Amino acid sequence: MDERTPVLIGAGQFTYRGDPAKSPSPTSLLKIAADLAADDAGISARGLAGLDSIVVAPSAIAMPGGSRSRGAPFSSNAAAQLGAMVGAKPHWAALSANGGNSSQYMINTLAERIARGETELGLAIGCEVLGSVAKRMARDVGFEDWLEAEDLSLDAPPIIGDTRPGVSPYEARHGLDRPINIYPIFENALRARDRRSLADHAIRMGKLFERFTQVAAQNPHAWFPTARSGEDLTTVSDRNRMIGFPYPKLLNAIMEVDQSAGVLLASVKKARELGVPESKWVYLHGCADAHDIWHVLERQDFHSSPAMRLTGQRAFEMAGIRADDLRYIDLYSCFPSAVQVGAEELGLSVDDPRGFTVTGGLPYAGGPGNNYAMHSAVTMVQKLRDAPGAYGLVTANGWYLTKQSTGIYATTPPTKPFEREAPAVLQRQIDALPHPEVIEQPQGAGTIETYTVVHKREGPFMGIVVGRDANGRRFVANTPHHPSTLASLEASEQIGRTGQVTQAGDLNIFTPD
Repeated sequence: MDERTPVLIGAGQFTYRGDPAKSPSPTSLLKIAADLAADDAGISARGLAGLDSIVVAPSAIAMPGGSRSRGAPFSSNAAAQLGAMVGAKPHWAALSANGGNSSQYMINTLAERIARGETELGLAIGCEVLGSVAKRMARDVGFEDWLEAEDLSLDAPPIIGDTRPGVSPYEARHGLDRPINIYPIFENALRARDRRSLADHAIRMGKLFERFTQVAAQNPHAWFPTARSGEDLTTVSDRNRMIGFPYPKLLNAIMEVDQSAGVLLASVKKARELGVPESKWVYLHGCADAHDIWHVLERQDFHSSPAMRLTGQRAFEMAGIRADDLRYIDLYSCFPSAVQVGAEELGLSVDDPRGFTVTGGLPYAGGPGNNYAMHSAVTMVQKLRDAPGAYGLVTANGWYLTKQSTGIYATTPPTKPFEREAPAVLQRQIDALPHPEVIEQPQGAGTIETYTVVHKREGPFMGIVVGRDANGRRFVANTPHHPSTLASLEASEQIGRTGQVTQAGDLNIFTPD
């Protein structure tokens, strides 16, 4: 085996459940996971001093290149600060771009660097602190202790990945600017495509995520380790209010968590030098990265993901296996639509007996905005060590079914050198796909292609319609805020309903017939 073959040698994750006034600062939380990964590898904290590469997926409070958000401090260069905290002097310290694909993308990138001889011992790691941030703000606790712990004076690190905003100004004006508003439009499109009634589709979503809660209930790191029935998940109540039709709260990813996770990657040569037993080695057999057509309104449709399909195919080809050969699967699970689209694009049945999560998923195990898939990878490492020769799949999704990163793992040594295909190869195929023309100021007759109703605690307050005008051009609009109009959008299937679209200032208004 090539001595530059990359191998995962250590994995660690941590969930903080204590007093928010004493919660670890973001970089302190990173160090906890790093120490756990070192202990797992058997190299102790001293082994971390040999890190030559560190890449960090930041908390959602920290936009890449910045250091503060919502009043909470975050190191201006968490990778460099973490290196100093463990006594390392990495020659490559980087931050990932925002997006749930970041964890697997970081692992793929580090593995490639190792195969090229640019890295010998690297750490891919991330954290989320929104849980304690929200609680500290609610209790007016402040962040003085974090200010002492976080170094805000460091030069900003390089950023890997695509840093573009996830939506266009046109989409954002009409409410298509956050996951809780966008993933519901995918879900409604899936339901209508399959000609499923609202009631039957709710049962489908409930059954799908009921299995996720059962896994979370057995996961000691899960934020909500509670098994729930499908009916509990989909029945709207005071404790499970509607967020964005058709998703009640319990079908939404939960980002307000305090969690960290990371993995150590080394060359085979370095792993041997460190004395890491081969029983702990897990190889990245296949990987791929690409993104769908960037803006949601320009997609071919709202029930598929060419990037998920093609990154999956490429990872399987690289690994030399098929989906049937997998024992463990973790599909990115921010919302039911993401899981359904991911399964379909990989050729998996929605009721596959293997299940689609090893952690419990983002709504129940916890959904660190940029780092959930790292928890998937850490958990996958442990499962594969316990089942030598088995294969595990991790998929990671950034923005709005936009950025996709895929990894296939096993303890079995690879039979060929690691060679990651340049993401540009798949990207050229995706960018060449046909997609509809978008019009920003439609007038006259239109037809609903997909939609959602956004709720506040007080009830529904905004309808979002993606439609086609008489010439087949796609547009986005809001509906009138009349209670009767909003109620009608949730009472029966609306896809295919006609109406009239006009303008009110810089907003399009779609009034159903």
